[in-house]
Amino acid sequence: MRASRAVALGLLVACHPQTDPTPLGVPQDGLAVLARMHARYSDSWYRTLTFRQRTVQRRPDGTEQVSTWYEAQSGDRLRIDMGNPAEGNGALYTADSLYVVRGGKVVRAIADGNPFLPLISGVYLQPLDVTVRQLAPYKIDLSSVYVRDWEGRRTFVVGATSAADSASPQVWVDAGRLIVTRFIMPLFPSPEKRNQDVRLENNVEVGGGWLATRIRMLDKGVPVQTEEYSDWRTDVTLPASFFQAEKWTQDPHWFKPVP
Repeated sequence: MRASRAVALGLLVACHPQTDPTPLGVPQDGLAVLARMHARYSDSWYRTLTFRQRTVQRRPDGTEQVSTWYEAQSGDRLRIDMGNPAEGNGALYTADSLYVVRGGKVVRAIADGNPFLPLISGVYLQPLDVTVRQLAPYKIDLSSVYVRDWEGRRTFVVGATSAADSASPQVWVDAGRLIVTRFIMPLFPSPEKRNQDVRLENNVEVGGGWLATRIRMLDKGVPVQTEEYSDWRTDVTLPASFFQAEKWTQDPHWFKPVP
């Protein structure tokens, strides 16, 4: 992040009240929404999460590839073992980086983070200014917010001022549960840098927080990746080294296949 952007974000957070002065009304801006989210769950949200994921990916020719991923999250780190964990293939995401692992070795490191991390976990566990900094690359206008119904629930839309704006990067937050149920922003490279539409569905209460057990990523209205979760567990004890890409095979994996 450039120094000028970092200073501007720092001033924005420093001048913003940490609690929303109108908790029952419309939040004054996106920062107030993030503050409500943090205040609701900061003392209860689970610290770690493991789950099995059925992943359906749509290829450009329209055919589908189905695979099983084994995932573990701790704070702002997400480890994904793609296929049999014993094979050592997968990826480690942080809010600003991606490490690709093959055969237990890091083969590529990219300065390209995962927006899920600050939106579905980090916002509840870390200071507000950290979340704002992690969201900055996605260019969400935190000064803008409006209220609408989404699938029968009152929803705060951060990053836009009305339903007429479908092009701006935006985050949709369920007003009652204070969890993200949709976000619209560029996730995949495209010549026109168009947004993708991510739906976080089938939310269930787990470990003092919530978990979307189905996620659909749509590009031009067509699902390009659908994720369905099972066997989730919260607050699993995992060593810090389990979330270090260079130590991919050092620790026993949480998943134990049935003999």
